[in-house]
Amino acid sequence: MSGCHGVAQLLTWVVLICQAGCCLLDSIGAAGSFRGIPVSNKSNLDQGYCERKRKTNSLSMWSLSSESLIDTLPVDTIPENSIRKVRDCIFSVAYPTPFISRVLLVAVSKDVLEGILDLDVSVKQTDDFLQLVSGGKVVLGSVPLAHRYGGHQFGSWAGQLGDGRAHLIGVYTNRYGERWELQLKGSGKTPYSRNGDGRAVLRSSVREFLCSEAMHYLGIPTSRAASLVVSNDDVWRDQFYNGSVKKERGAVVLRVAKSWFRIGSLEILAHSGELDLQRTLLDFVIQEHFPSVNMNDSNRYLDFFSKVVLETANLIALWMSVGFAHGVCNTDNFSLLSITIDYGPFGFMESYDPNTEQQSWPCSGQEVHAASFLRLMLWLCLPFAPGSIMPFMKDFVPNTSDDERRYKIGNQANVGMFNLNKLLQALKPVLDRRQKHLAFQILEGYSEHYYSRFTELFRAKLGLLGESEDDNYLIAFLLKLMEDTKADFTMAFRQLSEITQDQLKELRVPQEFWALQDLAKHKFFSDWVTIYLLRLGRNMGDSDSTRRKRMTARARSPSYGSGLQLVRNSPTELFFHWRMQIC
Repeated sequence: MSGCHGVAQLLTWVVLICQAGCCLLDSIGAAGSFRGIPVSNKSNLDQGYCERKRKTNSLSMWSLSSESLIDTLPVDTIPENSIRKVRDCIFSVAYPTPFISRVLLVAVSKDVLEGILDLDVSVKQTDDFLQLVSGGKVVLGSVPLAHRYGGHQFGSWAGQLGDGRAHLIGVYTNRYGERWELQLKGSGKTPYSRNGDGRAVLRSSVREFLCSEAMHYLGIPTSRAASLVVSNDDVWRDQFYNGSVKKERGAVVLRVAKSWFRIGSLEILAHSGELDLQRTLLDFVIQEHFPSVNMNDSNRYLDFFSKVVLETANLIALWMSVGFAHGVCNTDNFSLLSITIDYGPFGFMESYDPNTEQQSWPCSGQEVHAASFLRLMLWLCLPFAPGSIMPFMKDFVPNTSDDERRYKIGNQANVGMFNLNKLLQALKPVLDRRQKHLAFQILEGYSEHYYSRFTELFRAKLGLLGESEDDNYLIAFLLKLMEDTKADFTMAFRQLSEITQDQLKELRVPQEFWALQDLAKHKFFSDWVTIYLLRLGRNMGDSDSTRRKRMTARARSPSYGSGLQLVRNSPTELFFHWRMQIC
């Protein structure tokens, strides 16, 4: 009898090991206390993850789970996938709508597949994978969901918005214990589609796939893209909002993030008076994603808000350091985890030009310029105030529908303040009087956090070590030179990382450093160089070769190209050969 019991225990652990894809040798002694087999995608009983889980090339050995979401957060009681006003829930169950025509896999990110999802890149060759990433098939453990949220769009409350063309197909916990939410974008209608068709086109899908991966390799918090598929289904779009509707091809991106909750997720609940549900969502977000916040502390919502303020300031400073303009900084596009999400009409600024607009590749949009040097100096000397954070780099607007230029690149920090204020307004019903006062003080500290992080990032771009009172002037001086000479923002910093101090001292700018040659045309370039070299001389224990190595490593274009695999030759190959030269 005891022998049979031992065999039963052994078989239980064989199933465990096979299901989790790992060998939990240290836990075998605890088998006697185990009662049953774990559900899909739950590996180690105590550690919460499995270090030895291996990559698989078959989806039959791989699964998702939606239970961590729907066991805690209420789901819409109306099962029909009809467009309507939704209340008293966080999600609606909504299944993706498969394409009618044949679907082709265009590209995958090897890093996301293997490093995040524990899938060998060879899985891309299977039909099961193609069906999963195109919305044609639901895998074991998946209950596809559409998230209900609202938001302030272009400064005004827009009411119920939600996932109108996206489906959260499940949560995956990988071998590192990381929890990732998988979402299909462009996969069909949901109750939140409003007047939309639930689809995305190839043009915008390529842009999201490329840019989210590029931003990751630039070290900027972002959602990731796992795959891109295209169909021959007709999708009609007015690309430039000028009444010219054209036929395009439908596409789907599988994108992943630690969480897709955003400021609008809380706003809709506050506006609807669903305060118990708001507390439930807040506690869930804090429990899952803010481990440093004590769940038993009565100030936990205040601590949560403090961290969102700090990390949002950090995120926007990082955007500015690479010249990134999000384009649609609505509260429904601002993540509670302070990661870059929802890539729409984004852009990267190129050269400064206060008078000219130039058409370029769709990601770039119009040219940019800096504000006047006087305003910049005033900014350096005066305290921050809402509406006046970062007056330079102000006119680049990648979104052609942003007629009021609300989301121009130089206004992003101000918009961050606006969005955080809307988050505070949403939190007020769950804060007491004292906490509200403290929350307002926290929000006032946003400008200082942003300013400090921005300065730190630009010091690094210039190869400066430590801090000096003159650093702000040095940075502002350079940006003014860029404005006057229309120098390329990215390449000017990159070439500063390559030129030697001797060449700068002698004002010998080699021909290949064309962006610096533009700067050198300015009559005050030599004055800036003198100040810059004096500051570099105060880098303790630094040498010119070390400086250049440090700056070159930082300024090099993102090396994500080898991680993106083009699956087949197609017209979209043109997009994948686009060089994102970002400093």
